[in-house]
Amino acid sequence: MIVIHLRRAIDAYEARTGERVTHEDLAARTGLSRATLDSLASRRDYNASLRAIARICRALRCTPGELLELVPDDDEIRETE
Repeated sequence: MIVIHLRRAIDAYEARTGERVTHEDLAARTGLSRATLDSLASRRDYNASLRAIARICRALRCTPGELLELVPDDDEIRETE
């Protein structure tokens, strides 16, 4: 499963720039809805489009590797046991 670490990416942007960014600000910068950003931040299984990921990366000046993480899902963990 790929996990989206939106809060971590926002925090890293804020640390680099000193600029506070809310989901509302990010929505305005990316053209994504606030509801989409809230879902990205809170739902582990949210299926984000590559276009949304690209918009967030551009707005937060980060790479997809800084925003996304590949973690084993429950099925993969069971298979290795």
